[in-house]
Amino acid sequence: MAVVGVDFGALHSKIGVARHRGIDIIVNEVSNRATPSLVSFGHKQRSIGESAKTLETSNFRNTFGSLKRFIGRTISDPEIEEVEKKFTHVKLVDVGGAVGAEVTYLGEKRTFSATQLTGAYFGKLRDIAANELKMGVSDIVIAVPGWYTDSQRRAVLDAAQIANLNVLRLINDTTAVALGYGITKSDLPEAENPRHVVFIDVGHSSLSVSVVAFSKGQLTVRSTAYDRHVGGRDIDYALVRHFAEEFKTKYKIDVLSSPKAMFRLAAGCDKVKKILSANAEAPLNVESIMNDIDASSRLGREEYEELISVVLDRIPAPIARALEDSGLTLDQIDAIELVGGCTRIPAVRAKIQSVFPGKTLSTTLNQDEAAARGATFACAMLSPVFRVREFSMLDTTPYSITVKWDKQPGDPDEDTELTVFPKGNVVPSTKVLTFYRNDTFDLQAEYAEPEQLPGGINPWVARFTAKNVPADPKGDLTVVKVKTRLNIHGVVSFEQAYTEEIEEREESMAVDGEEQPKKKKIMKKHDVPFVWSSSTLDPTVLEQYRQQEAEMHAADKLVMDTEDRKNALEEYIYDIRGKLDDRYASYVQPSEKEKLLAALQGAEDWLYSSEGEDATKSVYVSRLDALKVLGDPITFRYKEAEERSKVISQLRETINHYMAQATSADDKYSHIDEKDKQPIVEKCATIQKWLEDQIVRQSERPKNVEPVLTSAEVLKKKDEIIYFATPILTKPKPKPPKVEGTETPKSGQQTPKPEQPPAAETKDDGPPEMDID
Repeated sequence: MAVVGVDFGALHSKIGVARHRGIDIIVNEVSNRATPSLVSFGHKQRSIGESAKTLETSNFRNTFGSLKRFIGRTISDPEIEEVEKKFTHVKLVDVGGAVGAEVTYLGEKRTFSATQLTGAYFGKLRDIAANELKMGVSDIVIAVPGWYTDSQRRAVLDAAQIANLNVLRLINDTTAVALGYGITKSDLPEAENPRHVVFIDVGHSSLSVSVVAFSKGQLTVRSTAYDRHVGGRDIDYALVRHFAEEFKTKYKIDVLSSPKAMFRLAAGCDKVKKILSANAEAPLNVESIMNDIDASSRLGREEYEELISVVLDRIPAPIARALEDSGLTLDQIDAIELVGGCTRIPAVRAKIQSVFPGKTLSTTLNQDEAAARGATFACAMLSPVFRVREFSMLDTTPYSITVKWDKQPGDPDEDTELTVFPKGNVVPSTKVLTFYRNDTFDLQAEYAEPEQLPGGINPWVARFTAKNVPADPKGDLTVVKVKTRLNIHGVVSFEQAYTEEIEEREESMAVDGEEQPKKKKIMKKHDVPFVWSSSTLDPTVLEQYRQQEAEMHAADKLVMDTEDRKNALEEYIYDIRGKLDDRYASYVQPSEKEKLLAALQGAEDWLYSSEGEDATKSVYVSRLDALKVLGDPITFRYKEAEERSKVISQLRETINHYMAQATSADDKYSHIDEKDKQPIVEKCATIQKWLEDQIVRQSERPKNVEPVLTSAEVLKKKDEIIYFATPILTKPKPKPPKVEGTETPKSGQQTPKPEQPPAAETKDDGPPEMDID
């Protein structure tokens, strides 16, 4: 069973795996530790991750990114229109009530929801992990933003199911960072005097703050705060707008009117941002930005910080809010840990430092991979494969959730809503709600403060309907209890509805030796049937999406395999043709060469024709096989000539070795009779003569005809000697004869055994323990 954790990012994601007693962040197919969060659609196939990144500029209208920002949202969300649209050039549409993309795929217009696209991306991450681990991947922990709502979390769970992944836990990204930080610490204090650490993550698209209390074997999240509009992309966008304005005057071009030009400029601005993190000035050079113009400029750090001041000024507020909600003073903060790529920017660090005067900002964690490592630790803790140090997490919910209902006649409760899971409530958590009813009733779960949610997200969480409420025997309202849960993923569910009945039973008990009756009260529960709904996808729709994804994944694989076979054919044509006049020149006959060259030219002409451009995998394979029928004999002769001398040397060494052992006067072989060793000498002599004869025959043959002495035959003779001689020469020595005068042990006595070193004690302690120190 694989143990995998994923840090699901807006720009790219990272995959961690537990192995070799620790956590590794694995690389993708191009050896990068971060896989771009992109899905691109083409005329033949989809491209996901790295392959989509290469198409981001040329195929921008069909390349969808920022999956983390779109999933679980609707097209009507104001934030989608006001913020997210400026970071994408794909046409956004409504797909089954969720925001999605309209793209051209296989030559026709298709629409996919953000959940489907994320499912396709998760499938890519699954394949990367499976390829690295050489086993199937199904169980996974995914790190998501702590500000995700119920609908966004459910959409991520649905996307994982589309990719046939079983999510063991959705963990908040700052909590994952805190877990990776705390679980490795062996010096944590007792619970009475915890260590308080502030984790600040400034990533590509958002800022997250978490105040965490650490004690032995436990972390407790005291408070969290977020700003969804502070990140690297906001800084890049400010620079893009600045240079676009400059180039309007300088080069008379409007960069913002051309998506391709914007991509090129954004890439240049990202480089400028990184250079200015360590230098006072940075150059900007963008070749052929548009209209064949090479644009250039320079930017100093002071001007740079002024340009991004709107972004920088947003940083202190969420940090201060998290500190206030935690109830801690600055003096009670023991450490401030920074993660996320943007915390490398001096101006960002300065803004953070302004909230913590006199405190030192720490970067002891890997700023890019801390969340992925923490998610993998969380997966290992939930998996039976690894044994991890006991360490518990008490996470919290960022938003208050209320349950509302309609007032019914006779209900003694005057209220019609209740905050069931207040902000800061521990996750997971279970609550039992009590209602007085005599008929079917409904409940509705909503977020209490919609204004605190990501802009425009529907505050609705779930709807519950209890059916067939039994009548009370006394004519009163029936007491119905409803169990609701905020589960490990941070989503709300309704798990049970029931009534309680106290039943009295008579039991006998002995008092002073006499049996006397005693009444015992037993509480019995009777389930009340109910239905409930949430924003999760309907099972039939989910299954439809899963099948679509499986079909598209299979089609992508077929296209890649076909392209691979096409490339193999092309490579063979050029490779064998180049070698015919070089290293293979002595090993090919003129007629063979003429025939093979004609076949290679014909294959090349076909390959670059319209027919060869779009052929099937089997056609490419058959074409290559036909060429190999002509080329393989030539290749075989060359390889045999290269290998022959080496294997002949090996055979001669084997002959000499066993000949020496069979004729040796060494005491080691003294117990073997000469008549048993003589066949070894004869066998070696026979093969020696065969070898010399074959070498002479081979030397008389031209190089361009089939060899009479092959390396396979030589190696076979080598094995023949080994299998013949080894059983004879390894014959054990007989036991020494018994010396007169030694006593035979009497019946019941044990013959003393020579002392043996104690055998290594072995035992099965279950799963291997992770090395987390």
